[in-house]
This record gives sequence, structure tokens and C-alpha cells, in this order.
Amino acid sequence: MIESSYEREFRAIANEYERSGGNASDFLRKDIVSIIVSGNKIIGRNTVEGVHLKARELDNGVEVWLDIDAGIVIENPIHLCTGYLKPEGEQVVLIHNNIGEGSKAKFISHCVFPSGKSFTHSMIADTKVGKNAEMVYEDTHMHSKDGGVTVKATYNTKVEEAGRFQNLFYLTKTRVGKLYVKMNVELEKNASAHIESKVYEREDDYLEIDEELHLNGEGSSGIAKTTVFATDSSKAKIINKAYGNAPYSRGHIECNEIIKGNSVEVGTVPELYVKDEKAELTHEASIGRVNIKQMETLMSKGLNEEEATDLIIKGMLR
Repeated sequence: MIESSYEREFRAIANEYERSGGNASDFLRKDIVSIIVSGNKIIGRNTVEGVHLKARELDNGVEVWLDIDAGIVIENPIHLCTGYLKPEGEQVVLIHNNIGEGSKAKFISHCVFPSGKSFTHSMIADTKVGKNAEMVYEDTHMHSKDGGVTVKATYNTKVEEAGRFQNLFYLTKTRVGKLYVKMNVELEKNASAHIESKVYEREDDYLEIDEELHLNGEGSSGIAKTTVFATDSSKAKIINKAYGNAPYSRGHIECNEIIKGNSVEVGTVPELYVKDEKAELTHEASIGRVNIKQMETLMSKGLNEEEATDLIIKGMLR
């Protein structure tokens, strides 16, 4: 439910939200869990039976607690929308998620900062996925065309026995500005995780991604994957780490960086650490230009080089 005094602010954020691929009408449905944040104000929220939603306003942001009871299956995605409409300032968002034993939920998070010229958004999400529970967290960002947005996003997740977790981060439709992403996942017995980031850099954008999988439980498994398309004079530094700490744990890390432009600077560092002889870790990393064979195939069908490149990249970042 949207508070009447924030109706105009909600509409401005909703417009940007829909530009990023969301459906703002979902925030108004009574059967969907949602929370809308503008600056340090909570301008709308709703919840359903079995989901406990609390929030408080901070001096420069908000803090949110979301707890799902054991055995609850959330049919519709939980919607989180964080916006900041001013060109300058700082926003801090602290999120605490607790997914009860045997529960299932998908989160769709959209962060929209359309006017940022000197703006910093800092987010820390601490999440516990209970035994036999399932959680998907999909985070999409829309930044300003000026490149004046700095985002520092940290995801700390613990997945209990036989739990399943996915964390997907996307920033592909607008300028990045400066982006620092850190994902840290700890997995207990037979738990699994898939963490993935996709970023399209333009002009002088700057990116750092640090992903870690801690395979602490027997039979745990995880994948950490990063895809970056870097153009112009952008820079990127990617570090993917996996720790095989338990027998029969399996981990795979993968980084693909596609570059276009003579001033691009990118680097990737895969790190594997094994503490148990029965653990199995693998990695794959590549840096290079767009696949020439794919390019030639598309150009033979009538596309020019720019159109062919754009189509290939869109397929990679979809």
C-alpha cells in the first residue's frame, strides 16, 4: 500500500522501475510481498500470511527484516524496489532475510538511480536459507547516464543442510559508474548455490567483483559465474574464489570478459583452495573479443559489424 503523501514520488520511481523491466502494478497487489524505498523513506509495503516484514528508517537509508515461516511456499515473487531520485547524496540499505526450513521464495529486487551525478548506494544483505529451503534473489540495477553513481553491494549468505540458493546480479542496460560487488556464500551438508553477475561497461565505468564459495559441508556444491562486456575506456577486476572444505564438495568458478576498445583494462583471477582430499574444484576463465565465427555468421545474414556485436552481447547478458 502506497502512502498518499508519497504518491508522486512513487510514480517517479515506478516509471524508472518499469524501464528496467519491472511491473510497478505488482506493488499494489494485496497478494504480493513488496517494499518500496525512496532515499531513507519507506513509501510503501505489503505482506502476506507466513511472511513477517519489518523496516525502519535510518538517517541516510533503511533497514529491513524479512522472515518467512517454515514450510511456506511463496507463489508470487517478493518485490523489493529501492530508488533515489536526487543527483547527489548517500543511501544505505541493510537487509536481513531469513528463509524458514522447507520454505520456497523468489525475490526480485530493482535499484533505480536515474539522476545520480555524485551519489553512493551501499547495500548489505545478510541471508539465511534454512534446511531444505529454496531461495532465488534476482537483483537488477538502473543507473544514470552520467556515470555518477557508485554502488557497493555486499551479499552474505548461509545455506543450511540441503538448502538451495541462487543470487543473480544484473547491470546491463545503463552506465555502471563505479560498482563494487561482493558475494560470500557458506554451504552446509548437501547445500547448493549458484551465484552469477552480468555487467555491461561503457565509457570510463569501473567494476570490481569478488565472489566466494565456501563449501563447508559434505556433498555441498556451488557455481560462481561472471560475465562482463567492457567497452571504451572501462576497467574491470574480477576475483572468483572457491574453498573445498569438506569431502565430496564440488565447486566451479567461471569468468568471461569480452572487450571492445583499445583503452579497456580488464583482469580476472580464479582462486581455488582445497582443505579436503575428496573435494573437487574447477575453474574456467577467458578474456577476448567477440567470437569471430558468430560475427561472420550474423554478418552473412545482412547485419553490419555493430549490429552483429550488439546481438551477440545481448545474448550473453540476457
